[in-house]
Amino acid sequence: MTANPQFFGPDDVARLLPWPELIDAIERVMVEDGAEAPERTVHTVPDGAGNDAAFLLKPGWVAGDVIAVKAVTFFPDNGQLNLPTINAGVLLFSGKNGTFIGACDGNELTTRRTAAASAVAAKRLAVEDATRLLVIGTGALAPMAALAHGAVREYDTVEVWGRSAFKAAGVVERLAAEGLRASVSSDLDASVAAADVITCVTGSTEPIVKGALLKPGAHLDLIGSFTPQMRESDDDAVSRSSVFVDTRGDGVLAGDLAQPLEAGLISMKDIRADLRELVSGAHAGRRSDTEITLYKAAGISLEDVAAARLVFGV
Repeated sequence: MTANPQFFGPDDVARLLPWPELIDAIERVMVEDGAEAPERTVHTVPDGAGNDAAFLLKPGWVAGDVIAVKAVTFFPDNGQLNLPTINAGVLLFSGKNGTFIGACDGNELTTRRTAAASAVAAKRLAVEDATRLLVIGTGALAPMAALAHGAVREYDTVEVWGRSAFKAAGVVERLAAEGLRASVSSDLDASVAAADVITCVTGSTEPIVKGALLKPGAHLDLIGSFTPQMRESDDDAVSRSSVFVDTRGDGVLAGDLAQPLEAGLISMKDIRADLRELVSGAHAGRRSDTEITLYKAAGISLEDVAAARLVFGV
C-alpha cells in the first residue's frame, strides 16, 4: 500500500475532470498499448428486505501503468427512499507494483466519462458545421452530455426536452450556470427534425426518437438504454442510420440494437465500427454530409481508467 492513499469526493472529481482534458484522455487510452477492458461481472445481492439488488465490478488497466476497478451497486427500490438507485466507487492501483493509489467517487466520474466518450464519437460522426444540439432527458447525465458535446462542436442552438418541462428547465438553468445557453423544447418532434446532433440520456422503454424525422446529416447519440427492454429510438432510426457502438459486445445488448437485431432488421455486419476503431482511424467515421449516423454507448471500463488517471494525476 502507498504511504498516503488519496480519496476524492464528487466535487473533487468534477473539478479534476474538465471536458477538453477528459475527452483527450479517453481518446488516448482507446489506442494505448496494453490497454485492456475485461468483461464486467454482475452479482445478485439480496437487500435484506426480500428484494434483489445488483453488484457490478468493471475492471480495466493499462499494463505497466495503472489498474482500476469500478464497483457499482444497483438498488431498484431506492427511488422510494429518495436515494439514487445506482452508486459507484473507483479504486486505482499501480500497474507497476500493485500498490493502492486511492479511491474516488464513481457517480460523478461515470456521468462525466460517459458524456465525454459520446463527445469523442461525435467528433468523428457529427457533421463539422453542426449548429443545433438537442438533449433528450433531464437526469444527471443531461447537462453533462450538453457540456461534453459543446466541447467538440460550437452550437448556436441547444435545446433540452423532457417529459417534465419543469425538470427540463432545471437542466437549462444548470447549463446557464456553466456558461452554456440553452432553452426548453416544447415540441419534441420539431426539435428532432431540426437537430444536427441528438443525444438521448433517458431510461425509456418506449422509443422517443422517430427515425423518419431525422434530417440528412443528423447524428443520433444513444446513451441511456442498457437492457434489452430499454429503447430510445425506433426501427426507422436504426434502419436509416450508419450504426456505430462503443463496443460490439455490450452495445448490442440494449434494446435500441438488441430488438432490431432479434427482428432481423439489421445484422452484426451492419455495425460499422466501435469506438477504438473510430479513434484509431481504422474506420474513417462519417462518409458524407448527408449520412445519418447512430452511436450506441454502453460504457467501457477504459473510460473509467482514463478518468481515474486524470483525477489522481498519474
